[in-house]
Amino acid sequence: MFDSTEGDSVHVDCDSCIVRGPSACGDCLVTVLLGAPPAGVDIDSEEQVALDVLARAGVVPPLRLVRAVAPDPGTLAG
Repeated sequence: MFDSTEGDSVHVDCDSCIVRGPSACGDCLVTVLLGAPPAGVDIDSEEQVALDVLARAGVVPPLRLVRAVAPDPGTLAG
């Protein structure tokens, strides 16, 4: 569920989420547990594993964070 490599932490900043809105935020792990912290939250690898287990068991919703991806400049050249 989390898109990081082992040992990495993930910074979740709700302001950078492109699906931010009532339909996504109302069922997002961060909002449910923390109420969308204004400065974001860092989730380390051990916490990621624990939260994934809880989400897969249906105890908490999954992280709904979707970040915008900048286009590759090489693919824009005509």
